[in-house]
Amino acid sequence: MHQFSPYRMELKHVLTIAWPLLIAQLTQIGMGVADTIMAGRYSALDMAGVAVGFSVISPMMFFIQGIALGLIPVVSRLWGKQEHSNIAMQSRHMMYILITISLLFLNVYWLINPILSWFDVPSDLQSITHDYIVYMLFSLPGFAIYQAVRQTCEGVSSTRPTMLIMFIGLLVNIPANAIFIYGMFGLPAMGGAGCGLATMIVYLVMAMATIIYSKVSPLMGPLKLYSQPLTLDIAIFKDLLKIGVPIALTFLTEVTLFAAVAILLAPLGYLQVAAHQVAINFSSIVFMLPLSIAMAVAIRVSYLLGKGDAQTTIITIRVSRWFTILCATVTASLTIYFATWIISIYTKDIAVTDYAIPILFLAALFQISDAIQVISANALRGYKDTSWMLGLCIISYWVIGLPLGVVLGLTDWLVPAMAAQGLWIGIIVGLSIAAVLLHIRMKYFQHHYMQ
Repeated sequence: MHQFSPYRMELKHVLTIAWPLLIAQLTQIGMGVADTIMAGRYSALDMAGVAVGFSVISPMMFFIQGIALGLIPVVSRLWGKQEHSNIAMQSRHMMYILITISLLFLNVYWLINPILSWFDVPSDLQSITHDYIVYMLFSLPGFAIYQAVRQTCEGVSSTRPTMLIMFIGLLVNIPANAIFIYGMFGLPAMGGAGCGLATMIVYLVMAMATIIYSKVSPLMGPLKLYSQPLTLDIAIFKDLLKIGVPIALTFLTEVTLFAAVAILLAPLGYLQVAAHQVAINFSSIVFMLPLSIAMAVAIRVSYLLGKGDAQTTIITIRVSRWFTILCATVTASLTIYFATWIISIYTKDIAVTDYAIPILFLAALFQISDAIQVISANALRGYKDTSWMLGLCIISYWVIGLPLGVVLGLTDWLVPAMAAQGLWIGIIVGLSIAAVLLHIRMKYFQHHYMQ
């Protein structure tokens, strides 16, 4: 029994870090759901405008968040080394980077109409979408500041503030949506554009709340994140970007992969696209559990390496991987068992249900592969190895997975065209290959640090 105690202890550490992240991720999804429902109640046209606008703005937000995640292994190692005085410098440099990127993204303002025209967005939708995107662009600096401080907090294993502040964001988001979308207190009804304005306010509130917490918290306050003199160190910028840029680009490879699948399915009709959307939306919700555990692994591994305890990192990764596989097996089994009921939440259309059931079965397998690869990917982030992760994901998803999915789904080269099912099989194969390659790369680092 004694031999299992280190595994129990590490799993306890990981879950203590992970559960607030899970609540925060689900709350963030809740904000998106609230935006969709409240814009949809104003009009279907405004709901569509918000959906199209978010598809334009989301890659920028993913890029900022990906860069910000590069701060976690840096801060966690300094925390593990007890070099607390150096954390503020790293955090502030990340804030400079993210604010600069967010300000550069504001130049997309001049490209909104060309982008909407290029994607053939209907004229009656363009005005709503344009205004929504404008407000979302101006929300990016607040989002950038929030991300910089949030990742600093998470880097010292303080994840409960992320949960609480995200919940505050949700509490602000719903009434702000109501005020600006429908028009209240003498303000004009803005429809979908009001949803963008509400989001801008939400991110400003979240940024201020995170800053206040980091100044008054007994844990974060002594780090003095904002009281040091304004200094710039090119070496720190380079180190943070070296870790963060590959993470951001990896995010984009994953986001664009599923966008590409939806585009490829479009010529096959709305039933295929709707069935795919049901499967990917439900999978993204279920994925929050392994993702939260994996994010905790990145924090814990970085901290342990800072302490010089490479042996325990192996235990952390191993117990987290098996626990995540167990969770994915349970959720996959429940997905298969309750497939019809799950689909009924999204649609009552019998034709969509018939198409979605086999895809949801594939999505169940997808959960297991996804759980395995996300643990290895975040372990590598903990080891500060992100460039290889980007390369391996590009090979797995874009060189192997998507082409195979196209062959199976849209051609008769190997089997009769399988439509959405074929594309999903390709994604699962690509994801499984990524899991194997990332695991091999992770084992290399474990061996390297044990020498």
